[in-house]
Amino acid sequence: MQTVDSMQSTLDRANISAAAGETVRAMIVDGRLGGGERINEVHLAAQLGVSRTPLREALAGLVAEGALIAKPRLGYFVLPLTLEEFEQIYDIRPLLDPEALRLAGIPSAKQLDRLERLNDKLAAARDPETAIDVDDAWHAELLSGCPNKVLLDLIDAMIRRTRRYELALMRETSNVRVATEDHVRIQAALRAGDLGSACAALKQNMQSGREPIVAWLKQRGVQKAK
Repeated sequence: MQTVDSMQSTLDRANISAAAGETVRAMIVDGRLGGGERINEVHLAAQLGVSRTPLREALAGLVAEGALIAKPRLGYFVLPLTLEEFEQIYDIRPLLDPEALRLAGIPSAKQLDRLERLNDKLAAARDPETAIDVDDAWHAELLSGCPNKVLLDLIDAMIRRTRRYELALMRETSNVRVATEDHVRIQAALRAGDLGSACAALKQNMQSGREPIVAWLKQRGVQKAK
């Protein structure tokens, strides 16, 4: 049985690992870690002020997201952000999420209240990581009644795969505003008992970030070519 101290140690390490993962993800997005670059664990741990164990946990999580690749005996390497990957993965959730909502049905009044509170928190978010976390929580709450757990697992996998692209999207407050406005329309349709309109609005919400991210990736490519 775990002692209180050991449980606290596990929680602390998990928090450090999550923070390290957020930092490394941001370093990939803003170019401090370039595509194909090998991760020097010793230098990175020192730079982030963390020990090797939580850093490795963070790096393993980024492998699961598709942000890094682990090569036996060589270590971790950065997978580049590419327009090709983005276009292949980003169009999947507009298919999955509306179906999950259709299966979940109209949420309860209490659940709709929780959705509205989360959307208010999203509108008030002042950094991209917080915005993404709250946005993910809003969608998880929306789809929590879906009985198809395999479908929810697929959505969760897509959330992890697109997170580093979404980080670029949520850096712009105008994109956060679009997301909150989309959510308001979905909530209004659900309050009115119109599941079909809510599913259609959810699909639009899932597609609204596509063009801003494509534009950012193309701009990033132009900047690299100079």
